[in-house]
Amino acid sequence: GPGGPLPITSKDGRKSWQVYARPFKNQGNNHLVAIVIKDLGQSETATDAAINLLPGNVTLAFDPYAPNLPNWIKKARAAGHEVMIMVPLEPSNFPFDDPGPMGLMTGNSLAKNISRLEMILGQMTGYIGVMTSLGSKFNKSDGHLRSFLGELKKRGLLFFEGVISSDSLAPKLANEIGLPNTSTNVVLDVIPTKSQIDSKIDELEKMLSKKNAVVAIAEGYPTSIERIATWTSGLNSKKFVLAPLSAIIHKQTLK
Repeated sequence: GPGGPLPITSKDGRKSWQVYARPFKNQGNNHLVAIVIKDLGQSETATDAAINLLPGNVTLAFDPYAPNLPNWIKKARAAGHEVMIMVPLEPSNFPFDDPGPMGLMTGNSLAKNISRLEMILGQMTGYIGVMTSLGSKFNKSDGHLRSFLGELKKRGLLFFEGVISSDSLAPKLANEIGLPNTSTNVVLDVIPTKSQIDSKIDELEKMLSKKNAVVAIAEGYPTSIERIATWTSGLNSKKFVLAPLSAIIHKQTLK
């Protein structure tokens, strides 16, 4: 592809989202929580901390505009993390929020968006799928979404919607075409202070008591990493299990 090697589904049916997934088994049939740290790669300090201070079952999502992505992916996977690449989508308030030169836009032809997607997907290898960012406008465009999601399915990738939006068509369309997908339930660090993150963790625990599986996201802020590391170290006593994102597929239903 224009940016580098692209993922494919192999002739014997192997798919990237399964081949590169972190091995996981839910021994006690407990409720699962996946945590994704996003926007990694731009800050060396934040990326190093996410890789080295968080458990391997925490999934890491990398900014496609970050430098030296292949090196970061090698370090992350060596530390046991499964990884994702982020795909920026057009927001309704563009250009105030700008997805950048590789962003997928509703004003583009389908072919141009696929070309941009291929540029993103070629930035690194060894990832299970894509995590979206922004997208409040793109996520309402049926035709553009179908083209984007169809390409992900063809390439054997997992789709993770990185925003919480009741208006998004993406989960419905992904299910329609049989694309493995999952969505964000809780953003832990909208306000990245200890008290606010702990409050969101309490919200997460309440949600976990009612659902089979929940997905939370956060950024690589020092406070976020410290609070997540502390919380995940005590999960066994709460009968919750930290799982890589790939283990959540098809499990985000009411208990």
